[in-house]
Amino acid sequence: MTIQEIKQRFGIIGSSANLERDIDIAMQVAPTDLSVLITGESGTGKEVFPQIIHQLSSRKHGPYIAVNCGAIPEGTIDSELFGHEKGSFTGAHEARKGYFEGANGGTIFLDEVAEMPIATQARLLRVLESGEYLKVGSSKVLKTDVRVVAATNVNIQQAIEKGKFREDLYYRLNTVPILVPPLRERKADIHLLFRKFSTDFASKYRMPVIKLDPDAEELLTNYYWKGNVRQLKNITEQISVIEKSRDINSSTLLKYLPSQAGSSLPMVIKGESTVSEFSERDILYKVLFDMKKDLTDLKKVVIDLLEHNHTASTDFEPENQRTIQKIYQEIGTEKSPIRLDFDQTGIHKVKASSPAADQEVHEHEVVEEQSLSLHEIEQEMIKKALLKHEGKRKNAAKELGISERTLYRKLNEYGLDETKK
Repeated sequence: MTIQEIKQRFGIIGSSANLERDIDIAMQVAPTDLSVLITGESGTGKEVFPQIIHQLSSRKHGPYIAVNCGAIPEGTIDSELFGHEKGSFTGAHEARKGYFEGANGGTIFLDEVAEMPIATQARLLRVLESGEYLKVGSSKVLKTDVRVVAATNVNIQQAIEKGKFREDLYYRLNTVPILVPPLRERKADIHLLFRKFSTDFASKYRMPVIKLDPDAEELLTNYYWKGNVRQLKNITEQISVIEKSRDINSSTLLKYLPSQAGSSLPMVIKGESTVSEFSERDILYKVLFDMKKDLTDLKKVVIDLLEHNHTASTDFEPENQRTIQKIYQEIGTEKSPIRLDFDQTGIHKVKASSPAADQEVHEHEVVEEQSLSLHEIEQEMIKKALLKHEGKRKNAAKELGISERTLYRKLNEYGLDETKK
């Protein structure tokens, strides 16, 4: 049987070299009884390869059982796989055969095998090595003749390092490895799969087949497809059912492609920027704006502490006094820098802008801000926020993370009232 015949028989769409290599390996290993481990991301179609192996083997007339190990609770998986005796645990009202007994003479497919508990992995290892197993609640050794094919989307090596998967079991299962490629590595197959799915859904729902224009086809091909073939099939079905037009352009298709971390979509270079969009520079400005606001609040706290708690300040440790002095010096400006002195009577603010800087600062002296560039950034961010929200101060204030009253004060301060619409 050729690879093309296998594709037709099992409904495999695609002609990528990696996919055809996997099919060839499955065909070569099928006549043997070697264990096979199939790895690949979720949604790549790993479940078709155990069927190929079983149908091309001498066990094809025997049972084929597929077991999702991740869907079976940890407390019952041993019973599901190996069976149990009557009364072996609460609720075991009668004896039960397990999957390994039911699949005797055939093939058992263990999907999501990496989700199997460590204790169950030890039982599975014994089956692979000697064909022997014990039912839950029994001491009688039973034998089974089963071909084991396993699959996982987990990085087994990492699971071994974390102690979640037995290394000896891995080498037993991985006698013959098959790595199913993700859809993004089969770009030439993506549009073929889309056409196949769209035709199937058109027949199922009795409607015309949807078609992609060249731009939409390119977008489809370059998408990341984190969910692989399963995700492509789901999106094709959504478009087939929801869209009234049968001709799909890139704008329509984009509505169905969710944004994902890791550059899901191809990079697009913008020709014109719109007022409603914030660039990376704008985001940086907002971070600086927030930092300035936090720094201003900190200055107010320190000044209030120093101006209204002089008596308590004499109790500060020398190390704390030096720290406070440093903070107070840093909140000065070029025009009126400030330093702080300590003596037995308390804390004194002293000007340091000239040699005669030893005289006290008046109680109500205003300390000026020095970061003029931050003021400019603040103005620009306010303008952008107002433009984005069409002059609605409430929404703009929410965007900037300040109160509406603060925004109104800033507008008056910077003379930006004309921005309001």
